[in-house]
Amino acid sequence: MNIVFWAIFGAIVGGIARALLPSKLPTGWLPTIAVGVVGSIAGGLPFGTGPAGFVGSILGAVAVLYLCRLWSESNV
Repeated sequence: MNIVFWAIFGAIVGGIARALLPSKLPTGWLPTIAVGVVGSIAGGLPFGTGPAGFVGSILGAVAVLYLCRLWSESNV
């Protein structure tokens, strides 16, 4: 059940991050979930649980998405 929760939460956070920072990166469900989960770990853990953790997760996902965009542009 924990994996399902992370996948749903990652999809929500990744979708919000992609709406805030559009890019030409792949936009399927798996990349969106991956961005959301990694962003939640990077940005959400320092803020803890609750609303601050949710906002931190979104900020972390936007940061991960931005770094992925920079990396993909430098490899072109």
